[in-house]
Amino acid sequence: MDTKPNARRIIFIVLTAILIIVLLAVLFTNLNKSTAETLSYDRLLEKIKNNEVAGIYFTDSYTVNVLYKEQDNEKNREQFERGKYASAVCITIYRDELVAAVEKYSAGSENASLPTIWLNGPSNNSFSSYIFPVLMLLILGGLAVYMIVVMRKQGGAGGAMNFGKTKSKVTDNVKVRFTDVAGAEEEKLELQEVVEFLKSPKKFRDVGARVPKGVLLVGPPGTGKTLFAKAVAGEAGVPFYSISGSDFVEMFVGVGASRVRDLFNQAKRTQPCIVFIDEIDAVGRKRGAGLGGGNDEREQTLNQLLVQMDGFEENEAIVIMAATNRADVLDPALLRPGRFDRQIFVNLPDVKGREAIFKVHARNKPLSPEVDFKNLARLTTGFSGADIENLLNEAAIIAARDNRKIIQMNDILEGINKVIAGPQKRSRVVTEKDKRITAYHEAGHALVGRMLKNCDAVQEVSIIPRGMAAGYTISRPKSDDSHTTLSHLQDTIAMTMGGRAAEALIIQDITTGASMDIKQATSIARSMVTEWGMSPALSNVYYGGEQEVFIGRDYQTQASYSDEIAAIIDTEIRKIVDTAYARAYEILEKNVGILHAMVELLYEHETIYGDEVDLLMEGKSAAEVTEYIKEKKTRREREAKERSEELRRKENPLGDPKALIVAEPKPNDSPVIEVNEIIEEAPADAKDESADETASADKSEKPEADKADEKADEKNEKK
Repeated sequence: MDTKPNARRIIFIVLTAILIIVLLAVLFTNLNKSTAETLSYDRLLEKIKNNEVAGIYFTDSYTVNVLYKEQDNEKNREQFERGKYASAVCITIYRDELVAAVEKYSAGSENASLPTIWLNGPSNNSFSSYIFPVLMLLILGGLAVYMIVVMRKQGGAGGAMNFGKTKSKVTDNVKVRFTDVAGAEEEKLELQEVVEFLKSPKKFRDVGARVPKGVLLVGPPGTGKTLFAKAVAGEAGVPFYSISGSDFVEMFVGVGASRVRDLFNQAKRTQPCIVFIDEIDAVGRKRGAGLGGGNDEREQTLNQLLVQMDGFEENEAIVIMAATNRADVLDPALLRPGRFDRQIFVNLPDVKGREAIFKVHARNKPLSPEVDFKNLARLTTGFSGADIENLLNEAAIIAARDNRKIIQMNDILEGINKVIAGPQKRSRVVTEKDKRITAYHEAGHALVGRMLKNCDAVQEVSIIPRGMAAGYTISRPKSDDSHTTLSHLQDTIAMTMGGRAAEALIIQDITTGASMDIKQATSIARSMVTEWGMSPALSNVYYGGEQEVFIGRDYQTQASYSDEIAAIIDTEIRKIVDTAYARAYEILEKNVGILHAMVELLYEHETIYGDEVDLLMEGKSAAEVTEYIKEKKTRREREAKERSEELRRKENPLGDPKALIVAEPKPNDSPVIEVNEIIEEAPADAKDESADETASADKSEKPEADKADEKADEKNEKK
């Protein structure tokens, strides 16, 4: 429930009440404020001594009202005796001292008359002194009662009285369908059974079938697990309750369990329905895990969830769906049959799936005809659905930034690079020394990768800083192979070390720019030795890799191998990396001419692509490749211009509407010449001769078909 309007209303009422109280206080203060003269205590005594004071009125505070003799008349005295009139006022602390001073001064003067003294009683208080405190109490009391009533009516997650209520969001009309999810056809078939059960549960009950109570979606981030859950609810047309696993966990013990109960109570009132818990590993981790035992609040919440899913109560028409990418840390009781009966693994899409995902996310985007989804699917190996959606959005932003209404292929390629390595930083100041090192480093990667047959194809080489890298070399696999061979891994490590080898060969020094290359090569080599059994000395034995550690499960566990084996592992890793480095150095040393040509090309164009690298490998010089680049650029500009013209013709098939408008001639554009001035009288014979000459000339110039038409016309006229 949305509590923002209620909160704004409460704040408005509180501010209004405070403003009213302040205005009333100011009003009553001004009403009771006297306009009389203010005397000091010494000045008052001086006036009493000079026999100028006719009366003194002690109020209920430290204020003393004074009545001058010159203003002493019947009307003023009557008001003065009631405390509502004063010629002057004075602040005095001790009344006895003032009375003694009056008696002293009056006794010392024979002609002096003692001023009359009045003391204020309770009956002389003004009306405002009673009504103002009562009014303030009424306003504050009413405001407190109103706030309590509103907070009780709020309910939901925002009410202070409903701390244990669920924070789930309910959607009755989910618009997502299976057609909005691409690249996972098998997963759709698995979930189609849940959709059919929610639509017609009697069909399954008649044959004694029980649809899974819970469906756990497991997969890497961005593969569409949440989208699948919404698609199931949209296809079935049932309410969809969505909540995150972290919404159950609170600081106070018992709140999470209360929220679980409230969630299922709401779901029972609207069944059949789907309850989706995203990132369930936040609440469903193994119980008793951790250095100091378990987490009481989280474990109580998990216990309540287990009971609600398959406990004392039957929730036949409530399907629980959850998503996680860490199924290995979940409690076994949560994964047993009867709770999460079915686990669906949502993997990264293959090339066919990526092509379908491209088509889904490109529905509302104006793409150029040159955009090839098959080629893009091949270039985006390892991308998830979220990555593809993000790169298309980046491409649209690039097109809008260039004031273009159509997304071109280059925009999408730039979006791919932006997702992989970050945005280009052309404004970064790069020194000549750094530029030279970067150029040879990236050229070393590209040359080694192109010379080794088992490496992935080189797609792009650039010395423009992007993200954290000073330059980059992007290579793409030729196919989505599920298995990686030993030769491919060895060639990949050699290509990774090509940058460091080029520095050592040309610069005659090594730099820190190869730190990530060394880390990547070492990681691959370690996995080859410890996990994949690809080392001759330790073949076919698993020694465990550096995987992510779950402290509650893996803390204080013993290593699975001895110190001698650890030393052999280190030796084998170094041997693999050193051998790959030596291969890369040898390749660069034999092809140093191609290396220099590639660096020259990078200096001139900053970025080169795979077809240009292939030309260098064929023996073309840098100048020849530059001519090829210029021709390719000219051809692309011409094709882009033709495409824009074609799109303009499609939008306006009749041409430019402005070009069809013919301006009306102005009346005085050209002088009017009388016909009589042009036609001169000529003899009849001369007219006939000229007419005959003209006719004969016309006949000689006309083709045979026109002459035949004229003869036919003459016959028709005779008839």
